[in-house]
Amino acid sequence: MELLKEIASVSGKPGLFKILKPTRNGVILETLDDLKNKSIVNTATKVSILKDISVYSTGEVENVPLGEVLLSFDKATTGNVPVSSKSDDAALRKFFGQILPTFDKERVYVSDIKKMVSWYLILKKYMPEIFVEQPAAGTTDKEAVEEPVKASAKEKTAKSATPKVAKPTSAPKPKSSPAVNKSATTRASKKGG
Repeated sequence: MELLKEIASVSGKPGLFKILKPTRNGVILETLDDLKNKSIVNTATKVSILKDISVYSTGEVENVPLGEVLLSFDKATTGNVPVSSKSDDAALRKFFGQILPTFDKERVYVSDIKKMVSWYLILKKYMPEIFVEQPAAGTTDKEAVEEPVKASAKEKTAKSATPKVAKPTSAPKPKSSPAVNKSATTRASKKGG
């Protein structure tokens, strides 16, 4: 669910947006739809990154990250959500209770459930790679390959660093230019003479 840090919701605008890059006065966004419209929103506009959003819960964990809720949506529905943002309140609450049984019924409003349903449908259509299973927190094949490479690079750096430190101390001191010595000698002879 690391891709959720690139997706945002903008207050007052429908849908989701992909964050392209920050600007001095805001951020450049691209709509997650067929049009792919780009726009700049200023710093006064409330932009919520989906990775930072969580859902109130009454279970052991007080807040459940939105990423986990969206994965639960995907596992429970396999892409065919039985409700929409236009469904009645009771149907939405019942459906969300199946997805996250411990959600806080007093603090999670129907409007929040509607947003999550619409966000899930948008993400499923335009960014299905979000719902692909990520490797576990353990070592992956890529990490296993990178570890020896990093270790050998550190060893090379350590070996090559020793001669570099010794080199300047063993090198002869640079000779001063004849012009400097000549002028110094000339001054000394004028003062002494």
